[in-house]
Amino acid sequence: MTTTIDTNVIIALWDRDRTLSSAAQLALDTALARGSLVISAPVFAELMAAPGRSEIFLDSFFKNTGIAIDWVLPEAVWRAAGHAFQKYAARRRKQKDPGPRRILADFLIGAHAAEYGYRLLTLDDHLYRAAFPGLFIVTV
Repeated sequence: MTTTIDTNVIIALWDRDRTLSSAAQLALDTALARGSLVISAPVFAELMAAPGRSEIFLDSFFKNTGIAIDWVLPEAVWRAAGHAFQKYAARRRKQKDPGPRRILADFLIGAHAAEYGYRLLTLDDHLYRAAFPGLFIVTV
């Protein structure tokens, strides 16, 4: 089975905190033992925002690890992300303490996993469980 990786897992892998990076490495190794690994294009774009993370660095990292990048998000992914984002925005408006604000990229990552039937490896299962109830989620 294919596992798609959320941005926060890759960031945790690169963290200086050995506890966090080791947990991310173990989760990635376990996911790889079950099948292939992939990221969606929004994950790549989010990773470029971190200081010191150039396009060359990221290309090399993904090539060396064998993690594929799905650059194409079809219409169904965009529509599913839009619906999930719309429901999230409605829930957020109704709550007195809405918590952290989410961005569209989060919903594209979840919709990508849901539309292809992939597992989603993440540190943030709460958002994805609420937005994509049928999604198979693996947490670090």
